[in-house]
Amino acid sequence: MEFTVALAVTAVLVAGLAAIFSSPDEKPITLARWARAAPGDFTATAVAELGRTSGTARYGPPYNDTPGAGQKIGPVSLQRAAGVTIPIDTARDFVLRPLADAPEPPAVTAALAAWHAASTARQRQWAGAYADALGKAPGGDPGKVRPGDYGPVPALTARLLQLARAGALDGQLRTAGRFYQTDYTKPLLFLGDGAYLEHQARARHLASDQWGMMNETGNWPGQPWLGLYTLWYQIEPFSSSGNVDALVWALMALLSLVFVLLPFVPGVRSLPRWIGVHRLVWRDYYRAHRPERPDRPERPERPDRPDRSSE
Repeated sequence: MEFTVALAVTAVLVAGLAAIFSSPDEKPITLARWARAAPGDFTATAVAELGRTSGTARYGPPYNDTPGAGQKIGPVSLQRAAGVTIPIDTARDFVLRPLADAPEPPAVTAALAAWHAASTARQRQWAGAYADALGKAPGGDPGKVRPGDYGPVPALTARLLQLARAGALDGQLRTAGRFYQTDYTKPLLFLGDGAYLEHQARARHLASDQWGMMNETGNWPGQPWLGLYTLWYQIEPFSSSGNVDALVWALMALLSLVFVLLPFVPGVRSLPRWIGVHRLVWRDYYRAHRPERPDRPERPERPDRPDRSSE
């Protein structure tokens, strides 16, 4: 009966507290959702990918070999030491290849041919001019961009926006030539280059300077141990360093090594035995297994002292 009552009470408490204090179950932010909600930001990001001026294009290893890119610990660049392990050309992988793989109208096919026929300098000139025009357009609306020499860029980005809104771009960027299409690296990088994902994070107080964290899958709660890792991003000199990722990684590796070596440090490893907290926790055990003391021999009775009051 006690077990049944305890189980019922615990189940009610867990269900009630989970309903009141549970972690929010947010819908996934996809390229389709982004393109529908913020077409101007999507188009501007696509132009940056074409011109190879986005954050991913200039990140360096493991995505590309951009000169001077890569975080360091002292003179050692961990990124360059690992090398380019996930090669990504933002113009090719995020824009041109998805357009070439999809059935295209003749105008888009001609735009692709014009882009490939142009020199790299000319391509960047087109992309830069269209990016500037988008920035000056009311609300960043591609439909309100003033006429100019943008080459095939407007046709390419407009078609990419159509594919994204239809949901086709999400699947195309996940295609990796394998049966299971579960590699979200490219969609996440494309999303991260835009402003929409950051705006969504800030609206939920999840930005790094807001000390936010929500790492979950479906309705499962996030991992609280990540708080120790994200803590250092808020503290100087890490918060203002351009090498913050490498520095925090090195610090956490050092702290983890200290924890691993604790049992081998003389003096420190004996602290639990000296403090004796374990005896308080396991007091019932030690009380039940206390060694019995041998019976003490009875003391002989002392003879009464003579009464000297009469002397």
